[in-house]
Amino acid sequence: MNTVLLIARDEWRFWRRSKLGAAAGLLALILTCASLLATINQVRSERETRVALQSEAEDTFRNQPARHPHRMVHYGHYVFRPPTALAALDPGVDPYTGTVMFLEGHRQNSATFSPAYSGAQAGPFALLTPALSYQLLVPLLLIIMGFSSVTREREAGTDRQLVTSGISPTTIWLGKTVALLGAATLVLLPLIVGTALSNASGLISFGFALLYALYLTTWVLIITAASAWSQRASSALLALITIWVTLCIVTPRLLASAAITNLPTASQIETDMEVIVALRDVGDGHNANDPAFSQLRANLLEQYDVDHIEDLPINFRGIVAQTAEAKLTDVLNEFAERRMASQMAQSHFVNTLEILSPFAVLQSASMIAAGTDNQTHHRFLREAEATRFQFVQGLNRVHAAKMAYSDDINRSSDPDAERRTRIDPENWRVLKNFKFQPAPAAQRLTQLAPNLLLLGLWMILAGWIGWLGARRLVEVSRV
Repeated sequence: MNTVLLIARDEWRFWRRSKLGAAAGLLALILTCASLLATINQVRSERETRVALQSEAEDTFRNQPARHPHRMVHYGHYVFRPPTALAALDPGVDPYTGTVMFLEGHRQNSATFSPAYSGAQAGPFALLTPALSYQLLVPLLLIIMGFSSVTREREAGTDRQLVTSGISPTTIWLGKTVALLGAATLVLLPLIVGTALSNASGLISFGFALLYALYLTTWVLIITAASAWSQRASSALLALITIWVTLCIVTPRLLASAAITNLPTASQIETDMEVIVALRDVGDGHNANDPAFSQLRANLLEQYDVDHIEDLPINFRGIVAQTAEAKLTDVLNEFAERRMASQMAQSHFVNTLEILSPFAVLQSASMIAAGTDNQTHHRFLREAEATRFQFVQGLNRVHAAKMAYSDDINRSSDPDAERRTRIDPENWRVLKNFKFQPAPAAQRLTQLAPNLLLLGLWMILAGWIGWLGARRLVEVSRV
């Protein structure tokens, strides 16, 4: 073990003398620290802003003056999705899916105000997050530092001297690996500090840091393995750049393209047309005389044993609004669930093949741990829709129970009737507080288990290849 540490220390001494190695290490630290500082401050500010806006939106809705309840249905309400604690490290799909939804009756709106769209003018590095830095750029900088670690000894002839002095080739390889692991650990420290500053639970912070530790360890083993197998440093560098491009750029893109090709989703125009057709039988909730509600009218007249809807103890127009909203929501939810199921099918397709690239494994796992994956976004959509349906139907019930039908139909022609249709603002308290939270830490860690296993398999495979390459040094040293 002492020999391994001596070789590692000698490698560190070489990097201090080497301008390229020192520059690569310094650049890795600067890059990760800068991205962490920028995103942590930005996400913390966004979180405070969205929480404040959510409270303001709820107060604004409840403090509206006396109105017709259906006017409040169309007045609507905003819900905001605050970033999770670890979104500062990996925003995941959040920059592309939108953060605000406007909730109103008779329709389901999409999330808006995408940070990616807002930052488009900042150029291609606007979304250079800490996660992307560690997933994509840090392995490249480690390659620059360690590509010649073993081949340098071979080219200088010092490997033979070390072997003849009783140091095994495996020990040489291990020493080089430990040295590069030390550099990777140093670069990983800002991420560990970032998780500590994020206020995330200790359990999920540990899981998040463990993912990146396994990933960088895998790359360290890939780098030293390639160096052990190569005859020249230039060959090792070329092989490692090819591996980096293949694993980090080409393979993830091919997986995404394959998912889209094999599991295509319906376009927005196609979906909108299908929704229009499906809603034809729902009926117009604004028109109590719509034929779609004739059976509803007959059932109510029979239930209350009256001959005219004016004699009902409830406002028929409010009942129509409730019925139409419930049917419409069922149709819209069916299409929304179909769209989300299609997106998740594509994600599952990629997940089944992500073993082909440790980058793909880490990318999906990192978003799960941070609570910024597609599944979390879908849960936000469902909770927002539940809030929309709850307050709209609450207002429709007020419409049916607290307003006379005669006043309702005459409000445009009778000022007194119009005044009586303005309901007490206390009824606006049907709106419940909206507070979106990511899945519990234990649940997210359970989801991470397959990804941790895959990264472990990649690490073992890279280590085994490196060990074989180290044994090959014996044959080379004897020639």
